[in-house]
Amino acid sequence: MRRPRSPVLASAALALACASGGGAPLAGRVVDLTHPFDSTTVYWPTGEGFELTVLSDGPTPDGYTYRANSFCAAEHGGTHLDAPAHFSEQGQTAEAIPPERFVGPGVVIDVSPRCAGDPECTVGVADVRAFESRHGRIPEGAIVLLRTGFGERWPDRAAYLGTDERGAAAVAKLRFPGLDAEAARFLAEERRIDAVGIDTASIDPGRSTHFEAHRVLADRGVPILENVASLGELPATSFTVVALPMKIGGGSGGPLRIVAILAPGG
Repeated sequence: MRRPRSPVLASAALALACASGGGAPLAGRVVDLTHPFDSTTVYWPTGEGFELTVLSDGPTPDGYTYRANSFCAAEHGGTHLDAPAHFSEQGQTAEAIPPERFVGPGVVIDVSPRCAGDPECTVGVADVRAFESRHGRIPEGAIVLLRTGFGERWPDRAAYLGTDERGAAAVAKLRFPGLDAEAARFLAEERRIDAVGIDTASIDPGRSTHFEAHRVLADRGVPILENVASLGELPATSFTVVALPMKIGGGSGGPLRIVAILAPGG
């Protein structure tokens, strides 16, 4: 059974309802945490890039402008969701994840000073506890965002991934920060978070070959949000995350539009 909807979620839902209904605007500033999908979008070395095909663009015989495109993209590239099914045989696919898991109180654990000179650094339990010593316990149902600072390197593939090479052989050359397995377990079991996101191409560090953090989170039903943008614009706490992925039936993930709604004055 899902836990009761928190007051934070209720407030966020009310604010969104008012905005969409033409009433009062959102109380706080909205920060877009999504990289655009275009020809520069970073994908895994073995993944195909984003392709946009123009189907129509210009005036019609009746005198009005009409534009329409088609696109082709791998599930796992750009700002995107990793559904539990991505690394768990019994995990939920993209369309089966309850939408309330994508709306909740957000926190940013910022390890960017340590990771700036170390592309192999990992976020550990000590980092989580250090955050809590300054900002209080991470609330149950939170969406935890990990700021390594690598998001500012986007879309330079070599700087962001550790290599700009493509193909299977390039995977061994990936170097970027990630979450270690014990911290993933701590967040899922001890803090019972609803989702976790990071400003790198994978929740596991680039050098990982067994994807331990992915597997820990997937087995515990925790959605993962990767290639999250603009985390440097957020405070450590006091904001709401709205992270809505494409609802792909049977999908192991998919493109994601994620925003943060800051508290008034934030």
